[in-house]
Amino acid sequence: MTHYFDLDPSLASKERTIEYFIDGRTITLVSDNGVFSKNKIDEGSLAFLKVIVPLRLSGKILDLGCGYGPIGLTIAMTSPEARVDLADINTRALALCEKNAELLGLSQRVTVLQSDVYNNIEGKYDSIVVNPPIRAGKIVTYSMYEGAYTHLIDGGSLFIVIRKNQGAPSASKYIENIFGNISLLERDKGYYIFQAKKMSK
Repeated sequence: MTHYFDLDPSLASKERTIEYFIDGRTITLVSDNGVFSKNKIDEGSLAFLKVIVPLRLSGKILDLGCGYGPIGLTIAMTSPEARVDLADINTRALALCEKNAELLGLSQRVTVLQSDVYNNIEGKYDSIVVNPPIRAGKIVTYSMYEGAYTHLIDGGSLFIVIRKNQGAPSASKYIENIFGNISLLERDKGYYIFQAKKMSK
């Protein structure tokens, strides 16, 4: 069985268009088979964006496990000062990211990277945003949280969304142990949106 976090270019393609409304605008993206939430933006990403977009994140941002790009591309579209790297292991998702960035006129401020978690990520970021692939298991998702600390500048923040019944309490404790802090920004229909800040030593 193929999962959205697997690399399977042989899966038959069937592109489709999805739309969602955020920040007073409708955003249209292209999706396909073999990516997470292929038929519509997932509830977690939408809850996440409702909290993240008003923050107007700036500087260098990493969307880790980006899928076809709804989180990172929406941030890029609504925050003109942001430069966004979209990273995923799934090559079909990344091809969709490139197509969607072009359709939205964002190609100059968006970079698409194939990476298994952080193995192809260089440099440091002002913000890292993650809607973790829960079905990939804790080894993967917890490595996303742990690696964020070394890939953030001092004062930079990790933002994540996770459902309470998919491990939000234990994940938040793990992240707090790494960063020394964590803030619950919002609860929305069982989704918890957290921020952890890398404090200067």
